Amino acid sequence: MKELSETLQVVDQNFLLSGGERLLYFGGCDYFRMAWHPEVLAALKESVDGNGVSVAASRTTTGNHPVFEQLEKRLCGFFGASAALSVSAGYLTNLVACQGLAGEATHAFIDEQAHPSLIDASRFLDCPVEGFGHRDVAELQRKLASLPKYSLPVILTDGVFGHDGSVAPLKTYEAILPKGGMMIVDDAHGAGVVGTNGRGALSVEGVTRRRILQTVTLSKAFGVSGGAVLCSRELREKIATRSRAFQGSTPMALPLADAALKALALVKRGKDYRLRLTMNAHIARSTLLAAGLPIADNGSSIVALVPGPGGRAGKLARRLLARGVYPSLISYPGGPIGGWFRFAISSEHSHEQIRTLTDALIEGWRA
Repeated sequence: MKELSETLQVVDQNFLLSGGERLLYFGGCDYFRMAWHPEVLAALKESVDGNGVSVAASRTTTGNHPVFEQLEKRLCGFFGASAALSVSAGYLTNLVACQGLAGEATHAFIDEQAHPSLIDASRFLDCPVEGFGHRDVAELQRKLASLPKYSLPVILTDGVFGHDGSVAPLKTYEAILPKGGMMIVDDAHGAGVVGTNGRGALSVEGVTRRRILQTVTLSKAFGVSGGAVLCSRELREKIATRSRAFQGSTPMALPLADAALKALALVKRGKDYRLRLTMNAHIARSTLLAAGLPIADNGSSIVALVPGPGGRAGKLARRLLARGVYPSLISYPGGPIGGWFRFAISSEHSHEQIRTLTDALIEGWRA
């Protein structure tokens, strides 16, 4: 049985304490460090004083506070969606979506590297679920072509994959999707970060929302907590009235919803955040690629490195620690055996801090 990872204390936007030692941190995916932004913190504190912490009831009973509807309206404006439904955790977004769509699809196909929340949620669609190779258009097309006439398939995939930052080929999926089919896109790592004005993987791929339901978290680009389903008004109504997880759960803590509103406003008007993130990610990626490290050249802000066998993970971790960098070795369902290093570059890392990371990785890899 896998145990929880060690306890860590993040002490400011770029450093943490591990075993009493202060280390440079590239582990969290708070891409713009909104969790530490003074205006976000002020909004949270003001909300605590004015609203308390929780409505202590589901939104379908007595807990539908106006701030949730305000947040959903702002999310629609940010992402260009017709409707939004907020929930208390990003992991829940796919669950409530699939519960709301139960019985609507005849077949489901899920990327084998999809986030565990999509895998768990797919069971609630009440239809056969098959996997397909990671971003493998040819395999998916073969599976779709073998379906009986009048089938209603649904494709489940991440928008930006959290393990390496690659983007799903949504445009091609849209082209091969049979009439009546749809996609559920978990865009936790794309929302607010990539695409025009941060609208996510759908914007990067140039697809419409006509047959796509997009789920997002508020804990990545917006540095808070909670999540939302972005879809048509008709689908929102189905999910809100048919999902047991939505109807039976307490919504986001009110201070977090108010903090999310502030973070949304800051990210929406702050193009500099995305520019700095793009520049920082480019510096890290180009330096490591030039040194011959086997990382994906996909332009994302996630640097993933599989250490391989022979105790290489331990050696690389020790070299990182010697340089004062926390070694973000993670293990996720479906990932490489023994785990892999994942470093999330932020807009608020300095160029010097990024050089510290890349120098440590290059030295450790060559050693």
